[in-house]
Amino acid sequence: MNDISSAPTNIVIDARDVTLTLGEGAGAVEILRGVSLSVARGESVAILGPSGSGKSSLMAVLSGLERANSGRIGVAGQDFGALDEDGLARARRGRIGIVLQAFHLLPTMTALENVSVPLELGGVADAEARARAELEAVGLGHRLTHYPSQLSGGEQQRVAIARATAPRPGLLFADEPTGNLDAATGHEIVELLFDRQRAQGTTLVLITHDTELAARCGRIVEMRDGQIVRDRASEAVS
Repeated sequence: MNDISSAPTNIVIDARDVTLTLGEGAGAVEILRGVSLSVARGESVAILGPSGSGKSSLMAVLSGLERANSGRIGVAGQDFGALDEDGLARARRGRIGIVLQAFHLLPTMTALENVSVPLELGGVADAEARARAELEAVGLGHRLTHYPSQLSGGEQQRVAIARATAPRPGLLFADEPTGNLDAATGHEIVELLFDRQRAQGTTLVLITHDTELAARCGRIVEMRDGQIVRDRASEAVS
């Protein structure tokens, strides 16, 4: 049974007592220590903390990229603990978008292909038209036929955002999305990310060490040493 029926219907993420340990024996490192977190549909939530606090690992288990050692993880009504790797991939497809610090574009594909091919593989009938529209929405309508090596870092991240949002997922994760960009370009990418979230009504979970960036979200969840130490409404929502 893969449904999490006890969670309210407006709850997109329902994680309870999640632990993650990497390695074995004397070399084992406890990364997440009993983390519990609920996120409602349409929320923008920042997971804030320094390097090594466990924030990226939390994103990995909440998005199904990493399997927790224990605890319960319900995402969009699916019990991630009950799914195998193929099941997790199917659960992500079209429902969860992920933007990472590294762009992870395929170098042999154009910007248009980097967005349209995943849509085609997901069975989207109008894949190329939707990819084109999403790239135009992120300001790259004039760069459709360019390869990643011909694009700036900011342009590559725009392609990555278009790829993540083109399936119109209900849940979008962004892990340090400005980490490889200069300050000015990073600011543009942040504006774009929130613009696409608002346009599609997506739930956004933003992983960052930047307090100013975190304040752009409606809620800030602070992590230290693999635990949530504070969960509060943002004081500077724009």
